[in-house]
Amino acid sequence: MAQQVSKSKRRKWVKILSWIIGVIIIIGGAAFAGLHFYLATSKPVIEGETVVKILDEDVEVTRDEIGVPHIFAKTEADLYRAQGYVQAQDRLFQMDLARRQASGMLAEVIGEAAVETDKYFRTFSLRHAAELSWEDYDEKSRQILEWYAEGVNAFIAEVKSTSKLSYEFKLLGYTPEPWTPLDSLTIGKYMAYDLGGNWNQQAFRSWALQNFTEEEAKELFVEYPENAQSIIEANLNIEADIATAFTPDYLPPEFNGSNNWVISGELTESGKPLLADDPHLGLSTPSIWYQMHLQSPEQNVSGVIFAGIPGIILGHNEEIAWGVTNVNPDVQDLYIEVPNPKNPYQFEYDGKWEDATVRQEPIRVKDGETVDFEVVETRHGPIISNIMLKDTEVKEVFSMQWTALQSTQELKAIIGLNKATNWKEFEKALEDFKVPAQNFVFASTDGTIAYKANGIVPIRKQGTGALPVPGNSSQYGWESYIPFDELPTVINPEEGYIATANNEVVGEHYPYHLSNLWAQPYRYERIVEMIENPSIDQKTGVQLKLTPDYMKVMQMDQKNLHAEEFLPRLVATIKEQDAEGKYAKVISLLEEWEYYDDKEQGAPLVYHFLIENMEKALFEDAMPADMYKLMPAKSQITDQMLRDAFAGNEGVWIQGEGGLNQFVYTAFEDAVIKIEDRLGTSVSKWQWGSYNKLTFNHPLSSASDLLANYLNPDKLAVGGSSVTVQAAAEDGYGNVKHGASWRFVADLNDLSSAQHIVGPGQSGHVKSKWYDNQVVNWVEGHYHQTKINGDMDVRYELTLKAE
Repeated sequence: MAQQVSKSKRRKWVKILSWIIGVIIIIGGAAFAGLHFYLATSKPVIEGETVVKILDEDVEVTRDEIGVPHIFAKTEADLYRAQGYVQAQDRLFQMDLARRQASGMLAEVIGEAAVETDKYFRTFSLRHAAELSWEDYDEKSRQILEWYAEGVNAFIAEVKSTSKLSYEFKLLGYTPEPWTPLDSLTIGKYMAYDLGGNWNQQAFRSWALQNFTEEEAKELFVEYPENAQSIIEANLNIEADIATAFTPDYLPPEFNGSNNWVISGELTESGKPLLADDPHLGLSTPSIWYQMHLQSPEQNVSGVIFAGIPGIILGHNEEIAWGVTNVNPDVQDLYIEVPNPKNPYQFEYDGKWEDATVRQEPIRVKDGETVDFEVVETRHGPIISNIMLKDTEVKEVFSMQWTALQSTQELKAIIGLNKATNWKEFEKALEDFKVPAQNFVFASTDGTIAYKANGIVPIRKQGTGALPVPGNSSQYGWESYIPFDELPTVINPEEGYIATANNEVVGEHYPYHLSNLWAQPYRYERIVEMIENPSIDQKTGVQLKLTPDYMKVMQMDQKNLHAEEFLPRLVATIKEQDAEGKYAKVISLLEEWEYYDDKEQGAPLVYHFLIENMEKALFEDAMPADMYKLMPAKSQITDQMLRDAFAGNEGVWIQGEGGLNQFVYTAFEDAVIKIEDRLGTSVSKWQWGSYNKLTFNHPLSSASDLLANYLNPDKLAVGGSSVTVQAAAEDGYGNVKHGASWRFVADLNDLSSAQHIVGPGQSGHVKSKWYDNQVVNWVEGHYHQTKINGDMDVRYELTLKAE
């Protein structure tokens, strides 16, 4: 009987559990269906008509097959209003997040977890610099910023009134505040932060001087400051613990770089110039870039812009095309400041105590109490050390002087570039583009090709920006800036082309200091190699002229010149150590490799793991984790150590790893073990693409696996690496998170259109068909044509009606 009761109870519980599970499934299904319904209804209107009250006249907005908006307005005012409205349609959450991060206001919507981030960016003073810049803008530029803000706010008001705010705002439980011109300027300052930093290099070198022997430290400097003894002594005498004074957590990628080149009509099939550009930045969903076409009676311009900013920063109009790479000059200096023991807001300068400027920056926290925070500025700039340790008593602190913290007017330059028709007008507009410093390449329909390393770069009283300098003496600091007319400039060179890839752009006779650190030279060298050695016509044997399609091939090139330099000597070393032939198959794989980082080949996997292992073996255990993150130029330093060792001059770091042979062989064995653990022991099945995966993560995806699965586009196997022209830099875990954020090819023979790729897509709305429709295009090199004249590709038409 008891057994029957027990069975009865079990059956009852099974029925109850089944019912509960059924209800959960029904509720979950309903919730999921509701989510899908909400997401679908929150998509922006892209067809028909919609009233936008702020407009003076109707504006036409068409979208092509790839989702690129084309805005046709009768006035400049309505053009920029419509641009703000349309950008907000596709990217409002991204815009809001960008202004909040740059302003140090994330905690208001995220909560306590974002307080430290906010402290960091409040200290770096980007919004304060935007406020200074706003004060010096001309009325015309101010008006454009205000028109743009009106357009963004018109869309915000519309979605608030119709309860159609995008899903991200619902997830975080807030509504966006009105857009202001300062928001646009602050995002612009953030891009200067993302592309123009070297303070960490100085902090690391200072720490290295104190913690390594002189011989060890010298090998960690790309250029050791032999003639700056007073600066070296000042750093050796620092009592502050640099290893705990700075945080590396918010550093941008070391070489936010790019490729660009421009080719004279003498070398092209059409007889007109060709221009190519692919800026290398962090890859994310949505893209950092938003592609647009803007047309009014005063301009017809197409290209990309950062979401949240008016105009077109890179692209072309009917007469010219242009692109950029990062110069990466030394535009940040750390100063060793001596505080008054009796007054923490005073600092020594030429034997006297000077009052610092103190800004109160209270940080509002969602579901928490406001955090009191202050930013202290010396005559040089904000104190950036010990941001997270304000209560720690220190004898020295570090302030930062930075070109971007000054008043600068880049938007004025952007508007000038958009309307320029020749090099003279273009270069004149560049006078206002001061930060970040960029390598501009230019081409015009009149046949001119040109280049300028543009931006403000300091001229120092002493030193080259390699190390922090004393902040208590007028003997140190900035005297002025490199004169605009003396910045590196090239116009119509005899070679018939100009190329940059974050490489050194000046020779030893250039009279001014630009940088202590340049990118590895391999991308630049490969670009030049491909320009100077194009294909040969198989029938005639004549060298073919260059074409737009060849420019695309170049941008997708995966030849690894780093491997071409080092692999033969590395393999010879490995073979010598592998006397028993244990790794014969792996060695054979490397010997047969033709140096292309093809996703289907195994050799790139072995090679990149080997290089990474050598770099880590040299430095990772030799310093605290934060200093390892701060350490600049690990790859360049490792390369030089290897060159020296292969030339018979082993340095102290490689000697410390048992000498060259043991160092290389141990790193190789570890690489093989690492690959076998991941992919098995069958060498023939190893593939670079099994590890190297293109990754476009959404900023909310880190909150949960569910959101990651829903918001992140699928990862795809991809070729290329950090040293190939097709840049695909992985993060040490196989996630390619850095590369060509936009690919662009312009043929000056026909500027009615140009070729583009913007991964992962145009829209920030997960239910849009343009959310991730360019991911495969990014991997395979499928470009889309965007027209500005002629037979336009119109798939969707929207009229913004003036009331």
